[in-house]
Order: sequence, then structure tokens, then C-alpha cells
Amino acid sequence: MKWTPVAALPLAAIVVPVHATEYLTVQQAQAQMFPGATFQPVPLQLSDTVRDALNERSGVHEPFNDKGVWKASSGGWFIVDRVVGKHEKITYAVALDAKGAVRAVDILTYQETYGYEVRNADWRAQFIGKTAQDPVQLGKDIRNVSGATLSCKHITQGVKRVLAVYDLLLSKM
Repeated sequence: MKWTPVAALPLAAIVVPVHATEYLTVQQAQAQMFPGATFQPVPLQLSDTVRDALNERSGVHEPFNDKGVWKASSGGWFIVDRVVGKHEKITYAVALDAKGAVRAVDILTYQETYGYEVRNADWRAQFIGKTAQDPVQLGKDIRNVSGATLSCKHITQGVKRVLAVYDLLLSKM
């Protein structure tokens, strides 16, 4: 048997293509998380102090999507945000009840070539009932998925940030 050194292979043979997979649109996620509800956008104006508090509470240093917040007519909040998985962005949605507890988390778009296990319903169900008072920390009250560690970590931090948005801003509306 003759072996071909990796360096001799064409570059296209060893590069794994990255493509975005859209699982749900914002409207589909809203209908799934709040059946029959209508939604009113709630544009937020985040001060530097609030941005710093969100970063400190969650560990997420990317900007929060302050245009991704809606009030559900049936009570509660629908929030769309993005975090980085390992290298690429993950867009996710969080449904909060009227008191700020997580009702549901779903992945809207995923661009990584691995780590997609975060779409598993059982893994996402760990967030249900969590509030800003819970740790919401990978390895503490949220379990990791082998092979998706960074995606798990960053989505967990993102949900923690959404809970902080509720605690700092939405709970006062």
C-alpha cells in the first residue's frame, strides 16, 4: 500500500466547508415558543454601565442585539441574540415568562461544522425555569456535551446574558 503525504493532497480535499444552517426564522421561533401570541418590538438603549454589567454577569463580550427584544401579547419576552461558537456565530432565541424565567431556548442559525449537538432538545431543556438568580454556568447547573464544549459554553453564557437583560432592564418595564 502506498501512502500519500497530506501535503500532497489538493487544498480543497482537506478544507471542510463552513456554511450557515438556518433552522428557524424569528417568526417561526416566536410562533413555536408563544403559540397564538403577537409581538411588539422593544428597542433597548443600553448605557455603557448596563453593557459593562451584562459583560460582567455573563462573560460575553460581543455586543448584545438591543433590537432583538419583543414583548409577547400572552405575557413574557422573546429575545434573539448571537454568540460565537468556536469560530462562527450562533443565533439563538430565548423565551422568558412574565417573571423572567426561561420558557424555551432554540437555535435559529448555526454556522460551525461541529458542535451542533447544542440543538439537542434535552440539552436546551436544562435552561427551562432558570432565572437571573441561578448560576447558569457550564459544569455547575448546565452540563457539557463532549465535542461541543465551546458552543455549550457560549450559548450558556448567552442565556445568562439574556437573563441579565431581563433583570437589569425588562423587569422594570
